[in-house]
Amino acid sequence: MVEERMGDCWSYTKDQFDNLEKHTQWGIEFVEKYTKFVKERSEIETNYAKQIRNLSKKYQPKKNSREEEESKYTFCRAFLTTLNELNDYAGQHEVIAENLTSQIITELSRYLQELKAERKSHFHDGRKAQQHIESSWKQLESCKRRFERDCKEADRAQQYFEKMDADINVTKADVEKARQQAQMRHQMAADSKSDYSAYLQKFNQEQNEHYYTVIPNIFQKLQDMEEKRIDRIGVCMKTFADVDRQVLPIVGKCLDGMTKAAESIEPKTDSKQVVESYKSGFEPPGDVEFEDYGQAMKRTASDTSLSNSRDVKEKPKEKSKGKLWPFIKNKNKITLNSHVRNLIEGSGPEDFSHLPPEQRRKKLQGKIDELNKDIQKEMDQRDALTKMKDVYVKNPQMGDPASVDPRLSEIGQNIEKLQFEVQKFEGWLAEVEERMPSKSDTHRRSGLYETQNNTTVSNNCAQDRERPLSSPDGSYTEEQNSETQVKANINPIPPTSTTPEFDDEFDDEEALPTIGTCKALYPFEGHNEGTISVAEGELLYVIEEDKGDGWTRVRRNEDEEGYVPTSYVEVFLETNAKGAMTYI
Repeated sequence: MVEERMGDCWSYTKDQFDNLEKHTQWGIEFVEKYTKFVKERSEIETNYAKQIRNLSKKYQPKKNSREEEESKYTFCRAFLTTLNELNDYAGQHEVIAENLTSQIITELSRYLQELKAERKSHFHDGRKAQQHIESSWKQLESCKRRFERDCKEADRAQQYFEKMDADINVTKADVEKARQQAQMRHQMAADSKSDYSAYLQKFNQEQNEHYYTVIPNIFQKLQDMEEKRIDRIGVCMKTFADVDRQVLPIVGKCLDGMTKAAESIEPKTDSKQVVESYKSGFEPPGDVEFEDYGQAMKRTASDTSLSNSRDVKEKPKEKSKGKLWPFIKNKNKITLNSHVRNLIEGSGPEDFSHLPPEQRRKKLQGKIDELNKDIQKEMDQRDALTKMKDVYVKNPQMGDPASVDPRLSEIGQNIEKLQFEVQKFEGWLAEVEERMPSKSDTHRRSGLYETQNNTTVSNNCAQDRERPLSSPDGSYTEEQNSETQVKANINPIPPTSTTPEFDDEFDDEEALPTIGTCKALYPFEGHNEGTISVAEGELLYVIEEDKGDGWTRVRRNEDEEGYVPTSYVEVFLETNAKGAMTYI
């Protein structure tokens, strides 16, 4: 009954003392292993946070650099915000490492010391109790053997007495002596029996106390110790997860900040920034007029040409000196024409007729898409209100169904207006697409326009040469200037000479001073007017450096000067020249 009552505790394993000792030692080793695991996880979090911080720091914009200047763009500011949020995100991983160290590693290390000391104490008491019961068992065995020996001695003494008493030849004194010896042996046997019986009773009591009191108490303490260890491991595992969960709200805020930064990017705003940074006052070139050399006639500027006939005086052909700049600079300022201004400011006719065909098509298509989105929103609202009205009809206590009708009517009118707008813009779009040229014709015209742009860039006046050329859609970007520059390097198109109508701007121009020298890296044959042919290795004087159009103005002697591609020469500017530098 006692063992059945104690079967659910470790005392039931009273004969497995050594196995329990091995099991508890394994439990301590498991705690050490888990502590090591958490420590390595903490190190990983620390290293990860360090790497994330270094990454954020690496891509932070440097002071007085181009990256700092680019902060005016929304996508650059969004990236900077992402870097800052990433830095805070790394800080949360540092918090995880610190909490793992303080709440688990430190606590488990202290608990391990206490656990080892407690286990040692319990097993010391167990061994002591085991040694005591073994010592009692040995004393019992000794008493038992002494009692057995005394009994045998008493039997032999009794037999000797009986033998002496039966022998008639033995004196009476010898018989009496044998009788006394037998009595003494019997008394010793009786005393040994009494001692053995008393010690046996004592041993049984100690044994019962050992197996049912002492050892069970020790094993119960070991069981409590083991259950406490397991509970502590469970608490640490829960803390291991809670440490991560505690920083999730802040990590979520960091991620929300990154998302908000990404959503704050405004492509149109950034595009306008590019326009504001690089916009120019040059107008696109007009149509080239046909000149009939079979008749004597003067060349006049058309209303759509780059120059204004009111600003340019006609000059006799004999005064033409083959000047290189066809653009006339306004003495006060150069302004955007109405076409480009309308494009930038977003004004103009509703059908975008002021735009080129391709740009107009894109604008119309974008407008149609916006209107379709608005129609979809209105339809979603109508569906929602219809469902609400159905609910009111079924449950009048929730609201009046008639209260929804005005809004439904208003939404219906809005949808009709939007659909009418869509039809109107679709009609304009169809008209534009019908007038769009074929692909081959578009390609030919595109090549012609790029050639005109290249010529235009190379013919800007010296003061305005740094302005980038205009793109076909009226916007002004650096990208097309770079693209044209690459084309100019591959197949250079030199600045063209002016017509006689522009000569009055340069008749009294003095010869430009020399600002440096250059060495031709490659041979160049200046077939176009305004260029100069050079041989490989030839040394020339630089009278005007490259202003961003890919051409450098050089002089061979007092009468022979012209333009050569900048990529064909190695320029050495004089130290006293403004912005002196050496480039290839």
